[in-house]
Amino acid sequence: VEDLFAAGIIDPTMVTRSALQNAASIAKNILTTEAVVAEPPEKSPVGAGAGMPDMGGMM
Repeated sequence: VEDLFAAGIIDPTMVTRSALQNAASIAKNILTTEAVVAEPPEKSPVGAGAGMPDMGGMM
C-alpha cells in the first residue's frame, strides 16, 4: 500500500474506481465463460422423413 498523492497520482479515487471496474469485468468474464461451456450434442441415428411431401421450394 502506497500513498498515491506522494507517488504522483493526482486522483486516487479514479484509480480505485478503475481497479474495481476492472475486477468486476474480470469476474463477469469468468462467470460468463463458465455459463457458456456445454457438451456437444449427441449424434443419434435419425431416419429421413419418409413420405414427406415437397415443401414447394421453401427453406
